Amino acid sequence: MKLNLKSLLTASAIAFITLSMSHTITASKADGMNTEKKNGSFKAGNGTFLLNGEPYVVKAAELHYPRIPRPYWDQRIKLCKALGMNTICLYTFWNSHEPREGAFDFSGQNDLREFIKLCDANGMKVILRPGPYVCAEWEMGGLPWWLLKKKDIKLRENDPYFLERVDIFQKAVADEVGDLTVADGGPIIMVQVENEYGSYGTDKPYVANIRDMLRKNFGDDVTLFQCDWSSNFTKNGLDDLIWTMNFGTGANIDQQFRKLKELRPESPLMCSEFWSGWFDKWGANHETRPSADMIKGIDEMLSKGISFSLYMTHGGTNWGHWAGANSPGYAPDVTSYDYDAPISESGQVTPKYMDLRNTLAKYNDGKKLPAIPATIKPVEVKEFRFETVAPLFANLPEGKKSRDIKTMEELDQGFGSILYRTTLPELKDGGLLTVNEPHDYVQVFVDDRYVGTIDRRLGEKSLMFPSCRKDARLDILVEAMGRINFGRAIKDFKGITENVTVTEDRNGYTFTCDLKNWEIFNLEDTPDFYESMEYLPVGAFTKDADGRLPRGVYKGTFSVNKPSDTFLNFETWGKGLVYVNGHPIGRIWEIGPQQTLYMPGCWLRKGENEIMVFDIIGPKEAKSEGLKTPMIDNLNIRKPVIHREDGENLDLSGERSILSASFETGNGWQEFKFDAPAEGRWVCLEAVNSIDGEEVASIAELYLLDEDGNRISRESWTVFYADSEETKRSNHAADKIFDLQESTYWSTKKGDPFPHSVVIDLGSDKKISGIQYLPRMESEVPGAIKDFNVYVSDSPFRK
Repeated sequence: MKLNLKSLLTASAIAFITLSMSHTITASKADGMNTEKKNGSFKAGNGTFLLNGEPYVVKAAELHYPRIPRPYWDQRIKLCKALGMNTICLYTFWNSHEPREGAFDFSGQNDLREFIKLCDANGMKVILRPGPYVCAEWEMGGLPWWLLKKKDIKLRENDPYFLERVDIFQKAVADEVGDLTVADGGPIIMVQVENEYGSYGTDKPYVANIRDMLRKNFGDDVTLFQCDWSSNFTKNGLDDLIWTMNFGTGANIDQQFRKLKELRPESPLMCSEFWSGWFDKWGANHETRPSADMIKGIDEMLSKGISFSLYMTHGGTNWGHWAGANSPGYAPDVTSYDYDAPISESGQVTPKYMDLRNTLAKYNDGKKLPAIPATIKPVEVKEFRFETVAPLFANLPEGKKSRDIKTMEELDQGFGSILYRTTLPELKDGGLLTVNEPHDYVQVFVDDRYVGTIDRRLGEKSLMFPSCRKDARLDILVEAMGRINFGRAIKDFKGITENVTVTEDRNGYTFTCDLKNWEIFNLEDTPDFYESMEYLPVGAFTKDADGRLPRGVYKGTFSVNKPSDTFLNFETWGKGLVYVNGHPIGRIWEIGPQQTLYMPGCWLRKGENEIMVFDIIGPKEAKSEGLKTPMIDNLNIRKPVIHREDGENLDLSGERSILSASFETGNGWQEFKFDAPAEGRWVCLEAVNSIDGEEVASIAELYLLDEDGNRISRESWTVFYADSEETKRSNHAADKIFDLQESTYWSTKKGDPFPHSVVIDLGSDKKISGIQYLPRMESEVPGAIKDFNVYVSDSPFRK
């Protein structure tokens, strides 16, 4: 019998017990596991992993149980086994398991133990990655939002409160599955320490603290490892841990492991994240990666005895508000986590799956691969219309008074939207409204009249204001999208994070007023909040001048004869969140590329089903339908986000280059120092020609160095100008050179002639002593720049 002590104790008692108890999991935790299993071992041998003393090549499929409907877990695991995989690799999402401080949830979609038991029942080993930070394009990288209620907290550092909460969480995970390690006869062969910490900072003492927590909670027999990129894994590599590399399809595999083999020539090699595709962002093209590149890399690794985990083998879905966002800047992720993986978002077998299965069949010790399990046949749902709507402004909850702006976290709100209300001074000729650090999507109203939108994605903070009377009512509606999940910006407060000012010119003078005395309305993203509203027939409302119905919550029903998977179409809607039968299906936004939401058949009922949509913009038509195939590649924006207006050309005449040099051929980082430090805010890199002679220039990542030779923070960087960017069917804009992702890159359009230039606005004057450049990671190094010039200026370059 498995005792659930948590249900009998208060949160504070749980915290006390979990902090003080030692790792003493017993056979009472077996809970259906085969207690006859013998204890085993998994460790690093000479050039290979050893499972129970025998050589073992890890062929892992990355799956995330919260992203898959629980009734489909077993089928998705079987699909991975039929590919030829022998291991399932998985993250545990702290914020999903502890949505409120001290309140743990390991049930339903969060039943980690049951998922690992299913892996074991299917003969699959398990690699457990408990964070505490996981990235994964998941809200705040898996860290719970309530940590930000302590405003001065330092995340992923030796902050006492952060470490205390991490330890409690790690104990809770160990309490669930700590007896399922291979040492106890279970399937867990390795446990990961933190995640890609070299991309966050250099802090071996912190990483060591996480290691020590895992040892304390999982025991001394568990095999621990850490993963990072080939360019930074030595920053935080601990001597007593296994080191693994992360890189994407198309990478030069020998180059990726070269440094590791130099430092540890006898170590087994493993790519712990071999990226099969990539994630999608709102307002950008759907990402894909060629199947041939993936197959070539896996074939090469297996032929050399190198282990791997395919991230993702099946991506799944960012249900509800769980999708994160990338940084620098702000690039929120869509609901679908299809990832262009071999198994599609809805669990369908793709051509990439069949290519991979044929390759892995060669490395199955001469045995026949298991049969591919049956997949779910999607169905259509006839078009249906929504019957009722609860207009937002007529259904506000009770407000809270505050002299100053407060963030969501300060008001104990984690997700949803928030409305800030105050009155304005008289503005005879209008003015400029500035919202300092709006997070994330802002709509502004004066006396119920819509004025405009401020979009954090686009770096916007202000808009021009119409003339208005004294004491006119100002409403600022802010929708929180996913918190940033990568880099230092993960400390991502929501709502308005600083202040709001209005500026006007009067009689030749400029006056700025810092607005105060706010009434704040918390609009929580919960079904209970939406259900509490008063609903009216949709037909009672007429469309506005833009052809939209009112902002608010829409309710409707649709019928199915035989529940099965479908894809609900939201092309006619604005922006918001969707619930079906109480399940949070995800976020919608008319800009795309995603226009449908995956609707699992296991969450549908035969006959009538209830649907609810909170649309903060308002739909053009309050209707939907179920399609057999998804629309996740349908971008609906006026023009691509590029950094050059028609007719603009950079004028470098009269500019003096700080550095003129040539990059070397090959992969990996290259560094150049200036003869003397230069000071300025705008930096131009001019590519004169390419190494391969083609008329394409590419840069994967670019850093500038300060006076001491350290990398300058790129959080405030923006692209001022780029002469050419490939954005028609791919995402190779110039901002990819500082997006913290070594596998993405800026690329010019094929055929656009050299020279090619990109200008970066650093946000403020900096002293610069050098430059670091990373070409693309493929062995052919396409688009590698040869001769180049660097210019630095304290004023914008002429365009």
